[in-house]
Amino acid sequence: MSTLSRFIRNYRNSGKTFRRIKMRCHLNADTLYSRIREDFNRVVDHRAANSSISLPDVLMSGFAMFCLKDPSLLAFDERRREEPDSLQGVFGVSRIPSDSQMRTVLDEVSVRDLRRPFKSIFAQLQRGKVLEKMTWLGGYYLLALDGTGIYTSEKMGSDYCLSKRKRNGKVEYYQQMFAGAFVHPDRSEVIPTCPEMIVKQDGSSKNDCERNAAKRYLTDFRREHPHLKTIVIEDALASNAPHIQELQKHDLRYILGAKPKDHENLYQSVDEAADRGEITELHIADSNKTNVHHCFRFLNNVPLNKSSKDSLTVNFLEYWETDSEGNVKNRFGWVTDIPISGENAFDIMRAGRARWRIENETFNTLKNQGYNLEHNYGLGKKHLSAVFAHLMLLAFLVDQVQQMCCPLFQAAQAKYRTRRYLWERVRSCFNENFVPSMELILHCIVNGVRKPKLEFQWE
Repeated sequence: MSTLSRFIRNYRNSGKTFRRIKMRCHLNADTLYSRIREDFNRVVDHRAANSSISLPDVLMSGFAMFCLKDPSLLAFDERRREEPDSLQGVFGVSRIPSDSQMRTVLDEVSVRDLRRPFKSIFAQLQRGKVLEKMTWLGGYYLLALDGTGIYTSEKMGSDYCLSKRKRNGKVEYYQQMFAGAFVHPDRSEVIPTCPEMIVKQDGSSKNDCERNAAKRYLTDFRREHPHLKTIVIEDALASNAPHIQELQKHDLRYILGAKPKDHENLYQSVDEAADRGEITELHIADSNKTNVHHCFRFLNNVPLNKSSKDSLTVNFLEYWETDSEGNVKNRFGWVTDIPISGENAFDIMRAGRARWRIENETFNTLKNQGYNLEHNYGLGKKHLSAVFAHLMLLAFLVDQVQQMCCPLFQAAQAKYRTRRYLWERVRSCFNENFVPSMELILHCIVNGVRKPKLEFQWE
């Protein structure tokens, strides 16, 4: 009899009702943790063969810290000393490193070796038919891309940090990452991909930049997903000829923001076409709000820059809303390589506006919902901060998979107003007593079990 079955039987024998909810066989937290552990086993250990703690144990310990949303390495170290059994049971860690050991070991790990778990989980989502829920515009996946900061300090930097001199004369050291996530206009969940770090590259004294990081990201993405039908959605900074040509090189469709101040020639060309009567306008009444109308104007095959023989041509879509008094609000513009028509203009608009999910549902969640993205868990001399960023995103990916397709996790999440309260309850299950699996923790949360005294309930 399994641990969970024994616990349920003992709980019911006490006269209480236990609500058991099934999980997806291959898309539950415990199975995904095991799969991640298998991928970590394939990472080459840079240390001597007689190291006391294995590299997979160190990687899984760092991953566990972000799964549990511990606010610091010190807090995780307290858990290591006081509650090691639960960490070993849930995450399969044989020996748990101290905070200083974790920093030392992970600083030498190359982030290139951490790509495999992201691809493994994505493949599992494909096999489980979960990703079909994320398709849009005829079976395409929307990939939102953007950059964000992961570290900044005026006191401490490393050879891999970018740097800039501020007006007050002080030097600011910082690191960033270029990240992507699959999004959907009708879903709050996102599926993050493996990020690309914006840091000084090996052997270079120059600052890295988001454009170079984007090139590396797209190359790795297409190598790992060569046939995935993908539409890239980005902000107006990305709607330039070199970046669009990079997207075309990797056979990626695109919907990119376009602002009048940044694309004066484009908007001038559209306005001139409107004066000639060559542009298409469309007005759609909102199905839920009687006083709101969705307004569009679009033009296909318009030059992105000043007109010339070799100018890159794009399809332009502009959107705004009007109320019953004719007031205009929420005006946006995009360029795309998707031919625009009256039938798909609304869907293209919604896809373009879904770009905000990389900001709201991804970066803001990582910063404000317990993941502590901007907190400095450790800079290190080489790759420590980058490794921590990858492990954090990997934990976030597992949580998003649970939120999307795990009925047990959904039931646990429904009991709390915010994710922060849910993470606090998960941590309290670790604090109260030994728990051997995440499934049992979620069952305890759903059923309101305060103290699962498992160690002396077995026969």
